Amino acid sequence: MPELFIGGRWIAAVDGGKREIHCPADGTLVATVDEAGPKDARAAIAAAREAFDRGPWPSTPAAERGRLLSRVADLLERDKAALARAESLDTGKRLVESGYDMDDIANCFRYFGSLTAAGGTDRIVDTGDPGIDSRVVHEPVGVCGLITPWNYPLLQTAWKVAPALGAGNTFVLKPSELTPHTAIMLMRLLTEAGLPPGAANLILGAGASAGAPLTEDPGVDMVSFTGGLVTGRRIMAAAAPTVKKIALELGGKNPNVVFADADYEAAVDYALTAVFLHSGQVCSAGARLLIEDSLHDRFVDDVVARARAIPIGGPFDERARTGPLISAAHREKVEAYVDAGLAEGAVLRCGGARPDDPALADGFYYLPTVLDECRSEMSVVRDESFGPVLTVERFRDEDEAVALANDTVYGLSGGVWSGDVGKAHRVASRMRAGTVWINDFQPYVPQAEWGGMKQSGFGRELGPAGLAEYQEAKHVWRNLSPRRLGWFE
Repeated sequence: MPELFIGGRWIAAVDGGKREIHCPADGTLVATVDEAGPKDARAAIAAAREAFDRGPWPSTPAAERGRLLSRVADLLERDKAALARAESLDTGKRLVESGYDMDDIANCFRYFGSLTAAGGTDRIVDTGDPGIDSRVVHEPVGVCGLITPWNYPLLQTAWKVAPALGAGNTFVLKPSELTPHTAIMLMRLLTEAGLPPGAANLILGAGASAGAPLTEDPGVDMVSFTGGLVTGRRIMAAAAPTVKKIALELGGKNPNVVFADADYEAAVDYALTAVFLHSGQVCSAGARLLIEDSLHDRFVDDVVARARAIPIGGPFDERARTGPLISAAHREKVEAYVDAGLAEGAVLRCGGARPDDPALADGFYYLPTVLDECRSEMSVVRDESFGPVLTVERFRDEDEAVALANDTVYGLSGGVWSGDVGKAHRVASRMRAGTVWINDFQPYVPQAEWGGMKQSGFGRELGPAGLAEYQEAKHVWRNLSPRRLGWFE
């Protein structure tokens, strides 16, 4: 069956392009899918444009749009097992983690369903003149190009698709070429839920051929992208000639600050989860451990001992606690990153190599790695590895902790660990990041905005602001008793 979804129909790529999808855990072939090119992308844009300009979805009442999103949430819960399995085969992620993701995805659709149905974003403006009816209304942006990454394929898609549809937009979705299957499944669920043809369109393929038209074509009104900083800069440049609205989430190099008065056992446990969950392939991973000098030796020793003991395996290995990297090329990137850190003077405490277990030889595995005695000027501290690599820096006091935490071009997330509530909040308030956790790391809820500062991007996903990203504010002024002005008489 063809895998491109354009104008409500499943079709094959015009030029016959195909791509093999292999499981990162063992290299086995998952499936062969259609590979879109520029012609397919333009056809999808045209279908979305037609559906927005002349289709029923943008004028569908908000309450009805909200009910459709809630139906999608129900369908996601119904198909949770199949979706989780598909995601794990594409990403190599442990099946239990994919299952948690599916719960979060259903919650995301349900949240935006209720937020959309509730309405209430329009407002009356008091002009001081009873003869004027003035109000600000919110309308859909138009055709949205949604470009999503491979690490959380359906979750990142949900963060964009749910508010885009809730606001009344149509869209063209381009998931990562490495992880297409849950996006394909979502298109079927949207159709089953009753979404009109053309409102949702799906193209599969590489960014240069399938994704680039979404950033350049004047028929696209907005681009929302989650991915790497370099690609984000290209998207900004490509969108500039048509002055598209854009929203970017470009990753991070996130500090996890641990003071000596923190709950020790909890802080050690979370330091590991913050960076080694999903093999560090998480935009908000706590890859920088900033530890108060007096606590450093004991704390790092315990982190290293536990990192060495982390079981590694594929998605269906119930013993495993972390899995493979997404591809051979990405593993080579992580290896080069670690080698550069060692050349700069970092001290390897554990990992730094591929596992020697023959059972893992066909997958793209890399051992959980801790690099100690790092300094903020090192590239290993400044650049995002997107792998299971933890760098360790020392600080002496609160001011130095804040300075180190902010010494990065990124500003996505960060954590603060302290038993002193006042100190924890002071540090959190001074950290330049879109999300800061106190005595925790990584949780989020769809009700709260998510996004970055500095070069982690701009715009917000989730929360009321996540819906507002896909809306345009319009001021409508009505004169209740128009009279001649006589200005030029």
